[in-house]
Amino acid sequence: MVYEAFRNLTEGFRLIPPSDRMVEGERWRVSVLTDSLIRLEWSQDGVFEDGATQMVLNRDLGRPIQARITRQGDGVIIETPALRLEYDGAPFSGEGLSIVVKGVPWSQHNTWHYGDSPRGNLRGTARTLDEADGGIALDEGVLSRDGWSVLDDSPDNVLRAVDEVDGQPNVFGTWPMRREHPQTDLYFFGHGLRFTEAIDDFYRLTGPVPLLPRWALGNWWSRFHRYTQSEYLDLMDRFRREGIPFTVAVLDMDWHMTDVDAQYGSGWTGYTWNRELFPAPRRLLADLHQRGLRVTLNEHPRDGIRTFEDEYAQVAQDMGIDPSSGATVGFDPASPRFMDAYLRMHDRIAADGVDFWWIDWQQGEVTRQRGLDPLWMLNHMQYLASARSGRWPLTFSRYAGIGSHRYPIGFSGDTVVSWESLDFQPGFTATASNIGYGWWSHDIGGHMRGIRDDELEARWYQYGVFSPICRLHSSCSMFGGKEPWNFAQPARSVMTDALRLRHALIPYLHTMNYRAAFASRPLVEPMYWEHPECAAAYEYANEYRFGTELLVAPATRRIDRACARSRTDLWLPHGDWFDFFDGRHYRAAGTDGRSLSVWRPLDRYPVFARSGAIIPMQCQEDGDGTWNAAGNPRHLRVLAFPGDGEFVMSEDCGDWESVRAGRVAHTRMEQIWDEGDVVFIVDAVRGASDAVPSHRDWTIVFRGVGFVGSGPLDGGGEAGRITARVNGLPVPMSVTYDKASLSLSVTVRGVPSADTMWLRIPTSLIALAGNPVEDDVRSLLMSAQMSNVGKDLAYDALMSQGTLGLATVRSYGGAGEDGDDEAHVPDSVMAALEEIMLRL
Repeated sequence: MVYEAFRNLTEGFRLIPPSDRMVEGERWRVSVLTDSLIRLEWSQDGVFEDGATQMVLNRDLGRPIQARITRQGDGVIIETPALRLEYDGAPFSGEGLSIVVKGVPWSQHNTWHYGDSPRGNLRGTARTLDEADGGIALDEGVLSRDGWSVLDDSPDNVLRAVDEVDGQPNVFGTWPMRREHPQTDLYFFGHGLRFTEAIDDFYRLTGPVPLLPRWALGNWWSRFHRYTQSEYLDLMDRFRREGIPFTVAVLDMDWHMTDVDAQYGSGWTGYTWNRELFPAPRRLLADLHQRGLRVTLNEHPRDGIRTFEDEYAQVAQDMGIDPSSGATVGFDPASPRFMDAYLRMHDRIAADGVDFWWIDWQQGEVTRQRGLDPLWMLNHMQYLASARSGRWPLTFSRYAGIGSHRYPIGFSGDTVVSWESLDFQPGFTATASNIGYGWWSHDIGGHMRGIRDDELEARWYQYGVFSPICRLHSSCSMFGGKEPWNFAQPARSVMTDALRLRHALIPYLHTMNYRAAFASRPLVEPMYWEHPECAAAYEYANEYRFGTELLVAPATRRIDRACARSRTDLWLPHGDWFDFFDGRHYRAAGTDGRSLSVWRPLDRYPVFARSGAIIPMQCQEDGDGTWNAAGNPRHLRVLAFPGDGEFVMSEDCGDWESVRAGRVAHTRMEQIWDEGDVVFIVDAVRGASDAVPSHRDWTIVFRGVGFVGSGPLDGGGEAGRITARVNGLPVPMSVTYDKASLSLSVTVRGVPSADTMWLRIPTSLIALAGNPVEDDVRSLLMSAQMSNVGKDLAYDALMSQGTLGLATVRSYGGAGEDGDDEAHVPDSVMAALEEIMLRL
């Protein structure tokens, strides 16, 4: 079998930087990889490593460098615009090796001495959240408020091009080998507060994030449960009837035989379908594909391939074992012969319709080869091997250290069902981007133990919408199922709406997928990436950017009883922001932005769109068996928030070889707000136009606007002044306005994708919506659990006095949780009223 991906892993990279960027002594070498990234090597025998390692694939990063390298005695001084290095040429020590990082105004610790602790490090991620009930410790990342971080590549294996490993032929071409010459091998990141540049350099050094298939961005159904074939298909059909879309079906370990003879040990490892549960596996996989679902199977490979497996005879033969001996083929990831036999076995099983594998490794970090982590080996081997035969490469596995971003998607493990677990996951996910790991998949809803709390589950589903991968999962407990119909209203409807929204967002998510792969910007980013000099950007760990257009601050607190809403504390950067769901306008006028608390009922979530944001979404189609499909949609619904903005949507045909060849379709959208008109333009598709439907229906939703026209919206009255043109010619359209979400929608049908569409709305008809305080105050007080007298007094004061009425409301006997006065307004209600009144 040919494994080209292994031979081509470093194709296009250069492992040795230009000679004028390296300086060395008898036992040391310093390489200037960029003005901010320095490689530091010490080798007792004077031999240095120029090959790829498990972490590093490239050392000529393609950036211009302004470095002054001066030999001084036995050492060197290096000065760049970003840093100053001084080294005495002796074995690395705090006294003899130091680097001063420039441009870090707040830090007293921007000078690094060899061996210093990284006190300002903003952290990275962790191997797993297994059994976590709240927060856990995180490893280091490459970003720091002190401006520096150090990655140690000394213990990593080197990827060698070798024909044999321990006397065994190596069919893979390359193999991770122990370093022949142990050395200290460090990479110093001295980017100061230029965080996005540091991440870009990290990806250039270690390799880019691969592009995910579009279908991976929809909803995943997973549960540790002994489904039967008919039960599983019936469940998928129930989801269809309920209008709940999924794109990935996950079969946990009970797809294979688990009740094995005691002589074989446990049933956790298995590769033979349990035909009592799944009598026709090939038919099952075909039926799931017919329903628009991709399929992954769970595996725990630790116990190898045992004699009861259907695949045993072939694998034993591949390993040179007499099948009649009944000897177990032991799991040995340090053996190329075993890995070849193991991967061939996977190919034979997958040929029936398995799209990718869930590698559920939980058995430690030791192999026969010192320093070779079996989890890293599984991720590396199975991801690269999965690209054979034109398949889209993908694995699903735990994090195995720096460089693991090259092997998406990450499985974060089995968490406890608790508010503490939910509260930790948003910050955990955002912080992982500090080490380039942007595609975590969590057990949405939590996995095990914990509590039954419908509100918690609903809030977790909402977080799943705005997380990298939305995968529901739960334990085998009969009470743990995550089907929305297992929960009472209103949680059930909230969960269903959340899953529909995630599916609708696929066009936006896939465009951000391209951005992650080709522009080094993960879908989820901490707020301080774009605002490193704003102290508030570091204070709200759970808040993050969700692509280019959105900001998310997940609701992870219980709903306050009096207010009937939950509080979320967040920070808005300078500018104008709009609630994603109802278009309410929030202004952060100060240059340092604005900190505030927002209050949301269960059916609303704190998501904000920037001024000028454009978010393409797909409309769910029905009737042709493609309910779950994630192909490029014919009908697009585009949210456009007030202000000038541009968005280029990326699409492909879903074929890996086509995408590798660069066949991508790009559709540019732009909105322009000037004094006379609001204009929205959808340009003709560029690139692989055959990847998208030839004609499309477009619904452009201007959210956060007031419609001041009069008369009907069916083309008569003033709405008739709204015009739509395709290639300069007028075309029919329909117009609606929804006051609750402050949204004006214009639909134009049958637009050729090869043509340009223009919408023009006179500003005499559309304007930035004002703050609808009357409606919102009434709605809040209607649901508040408090004195009706207090409600009347509060409403009258705010309607008659505006923001000055807030002081009046507080004067009615004071606000407090236990007030007995009829005018009493609970603190939480008071705070929610303040949010409404003070948005602008």
